[in-house]
Amino acid sequence: MTLNQIIYFQKVARLENYHLAAEELYVSQPSLSRSMASLEQELGVPLFEKRGRGVNLTKAGKLFLEYADRIVEDCRVAMEKMSELASDGGRIEIGYVFPLAGQYIPCKVKEFLERPENRRVVFGFWQNHTSAIAEKVKSGELDIGFGGCIEKEGMEHFPILNQEVLIVTPKGHELEGQEEVPLQILDRYPVIGYDQASWMGTHTKYLYRKYGVHPDIIAECPDEYSILAMVKRNFGIALMPETDFLAGEDQVNVHRLKDLSIYHQVFMFWMKERYRLPAVERFIRYIKEEARKEEMEKKNDRLNASKIYLKDIVNF
Repeated sequence: MTLNQIIYFQKVARLENYHLAAEELYVSQPSLSRSMASLEQELGVPLFEKRGRGVNLTKAGKLFLEYADRIVEDCRVAMEKMSELASDGGRIEIGYVFPLAGQYIPCKVKEFLERPENRRVVFGFWQNHTSAIAEKVKSGELDIGFGGCIEKEGMEHFPILNQEVLIVTPKGHELEGQEEVPLQILDRYPVIGYDQASWMGTHTKYLYRKYGVHPDIIAECPDEYSILAMVKRNFGIALMPETDFLAGEDQVNVHRLKDLSIYHQVFMFWMKERYRLPAVERFIRYIKEEARKEEMEKKNDRLNASKIYLKDIVNF
């Protein structure tokens, strides 16, 4: 059975006449008759019975017409959806780490959707550690990921944010008022660290090894929000990137690292050779453009020390 046979059947059923149906379908009447005879043979039931110069649907034919109408309508809708996907519509599945949930992802997605060409785009969101996000990007469950840099075969990365790594202490702490403190200060106080399964957990461990720091990590948290909550309640101090959560936070002290300029880069990543919908391609271009604009605007990074990126500190 072919879609053409179903469409031919619909036309004959509507017009109740092979000759008229053949004219409207732009096929010969013998060809149309053979097609319907083949369909009846395949289904094992007669669909039409002769009535004068025309035909009527049999009981089986009336039932089959109901299904034929559904099939043709479903095909029409599918074609429209595919056309929509191939042009300006579609669904974009993205995954991102927790620090991007507060402002970055909602703001960027909203600005993207406000563009006229993206009015038919729908987003799906998933939040987790970088490693879990990267696995779903690789498997195709996600189109794009946002997080740390994890090298995987065929995966492309683009830096979108540079976040300076800082030390955070609770209000009233004896370090309050000190704009800069050495990294080694972490050896003197209890430290709230990252879950070792997370990208930051792994890379802060490498950082401590490189600089000979041996912090007393009394708790491990999955994200910056949890770390800040612990610091504010005076459980300890923490090393963390300058995320959105620190903006306007008045219950902690923020200290830059003395004689060190360490940055955590956040990346957008996707599979290089995989087919992507036009909407996904537009979103990737949009994020790249926004990242370049923001990088051009940020000319106030400290220039008295060379930048060190956490992603480059490995296996010490």
